[in-house]
Amino acid sequence: MPRGPGRLKSESGAALKPFRAPHRAQLKPREIAASVSAFLSVSLFRVTSANSDSGELKRRSVRNFFASVKFAIDGFFAALKHEPSFREDIIFVVLLVPLAIILPVNAVSTAVMISSLFLIIVVELINSAIEWTIDYLRPEIHPLAKRVKDMASAAVFMAYVNCIFVWVVLLWPSNGVWDRVEEWMLQ
Repeated sequence: MPRGPGRLKSESGAALKPFRAPHRAQLKPREIAASVSAFLSVSLFRVTSANSDSGELKRRSVRNFFASVKFAIDGFFAALKHEPSFREDIIFVVLLVPLAIILPVNAVSTAVMISSLFLIIVVELINSAIEWTIDYLRPEIHPLAKRVKDMASAAVFMAYVNCIFVWVVLLWPSNGVWDRVEEWMLQ
């Protein structure tokens, strides 16, 4: 079998056949367990490239790390440039992070409030990447593409619901936060 980029090899060096899963209803629990253990016994990280016969793990270096950071920054600014919803989320975070910092709550509550805001940014980045990928792979309208995009949008919505829930729970009047805000304002 010719070797190409991304071909998996067994420990003995023989190329592995592509895995074709039978329909779920055809498998018995014992067969599923055997398939999973066989899959896990193959080293998933021994992917060889067209130029490499060794099958060694990809080495990480400081140069690779800085290249990864550069790609991440490029992705952030690409989302900022091309995604209006991402820009709106950034404005939302920029306005609420200082509020979370100045509110008289403990440090853990502040960290949870800020984390819930940054979760919105992370999920929006993933949503944008999914949408751009779907648009690239299938520019025509397709019901499955719509379903994928709707699910990614639902993830962003759930991140917003999570943020609202966290902020409401931490700032609920019975927690005494508003009493401390009133004291702080009257000083």
